[in-house]
Amino acid sequence: MVHIVDGALSTEVVATGAVLGIAAVAYGLKRMDIETMPRVAVLSAVFFVASLVHVPIGPSSVHLILNGLTGLMLGWAAFPALLIALLLQAVFFGFGGLTVLGINTVNIALPGVLVWLAFGFMLNRVDGKWLWGIGFAAGSLAIALTSVFVGISLALSGQEFIPAAKLVFIAHVPVMVVEGVLTAAALVLIKKVRPALLSPMQVAGSPA
Repeated sequence: MVHIVDGALSTEVVATGAVLGIAAVAYGLKRMDIETMPRVAVLSAVFFVASLVHVPIGPSSVHLILNGLTGLMLGWAAFPALLIALLLQAVFFGFGGLTVLGINTVNIALPGVLVWLAFGFMLNRVDGKWLWGIGFAAGSLAIALTSVFVGISLALSGQEFIPAAKLVFIAHVPVMVVEGVLTAAALVLIKKVRPALLSPMQVAGSPA
């Protein structure tokens, strides 16, 4: 699971995640305006619902995240959007926890922002198979990066977590494919019905 639970990480990793999370959420809030708030709410709800469905794989379980799509649609505003969803999941369902809220937000939102910085400027310049390719790459890469970040968080907390870190990545390989397809399909649909939503200047400012 990409939701790291309370007590699993070292104090240093938790503290670092909290500092980075606070800084990133604050920056994301600065890049938002009144017009982007409905979209932030929608993407936060999409993540909240999608990640509630867990599929058991061996001793672990996986779930959809859609952080690639969230990042492409929101830019830096993905941080506050995902923070809210993670907070509600921790409070109402016990997923993750409150002390690890910062590191969980960074591990999930940062990959979304990174794929936005890498691919966001292309969305209004391509369509058809190229948009499918970009969507698949962004969706699958975001999951891969989240798995790597979670693995690093675990590994930095102790050598005993290294096997679990490897398992996290392996378990999410099928999710990378599914998320890539879903992200690509969503982008193609958005391009047809409301292409203005794919403009990076419309959401959270343009990449710095």
